[in-house]
Amino acid sequence: MENLCLYGDSVTKGVVLDSVRNRYTFLRDCFANAFAAATGVAIDNFSRFGCTIGRGLEIITKRKDTFAKYDYIVLEFGGNDCNFNWAEIAEAPEKEHSPATPIEEFESTYRRIIEGIRLNGGRPVMFNLPPIDAVKFFNWVSKGLNADNILKWLGDVEHIFRWHSSYNDVVCKVAAETNTPLVDIRSDFLKSPNYRELICEDGMHPNDSGHKLIYDTLKRYTSDLAAKALI
Repeated sequence: MENLCLYGDSVTKGVVLDSVRNRYTFLRDCFANAFAAATGVAIDNFSRFGCTIGRGLEIITKRKDTFAKYDYIVLEFGGNDCNFNWAEIAEAPEKEHSPATPIEEFESTYRRIIEGIRLNGGRPVMFNLPPIDAVKFFNWVSKGLNADNILKWLGDVEHIFRWHSSYNDVVCKVAAETNTPLVDIRSDFLKSPNYRELICEDGMHPNDSGHKLIYDTLKRYTSDLAAKALI
């Protein structure tokens, strides 16, 4: 493997929460940078903070003429798609609220992206989603809002984890049904003695240790690919 590119959200971009300064920043030794440094593989990272699958489709489509030059095109979407407008929920918990991307639209758009990549000579690879820490996440998104109203709408805090997991299930389903290779970072997080220690205080972004885990998973995955190529 000589080169690859990344399309996704803040996870693949290497965004972490600096809890001291209470702001988001880019991790210098994020998994992508560490992988490039260790392997010599050139990585073009087109991920965007806050990117949804719909925005991803727009970005990817504009670059369709470049697909064939990469060994692999790595995709990671879902974390922003399943998110809600928590301020609106806090104001009106009795109303229905939709996620940024309804789950059916998320699935259909992901399929369009994969099909488009292949039609233009690219080879897609998918990441599934790192798990969130529901308690941290709830505390983060409810800051300055009516937390009781948000909890009333949710039913229980762990509903956040289950809802997020439903989008991960779609990712795995699309990968299986389109025969797209899947880098299973989620399982490695959940196998950790306490995966919550690998997640930032916002409950959603992998921290420095989380990125090391993603690096290890990706390194193992590519080593397996190389071994299969020699068989």
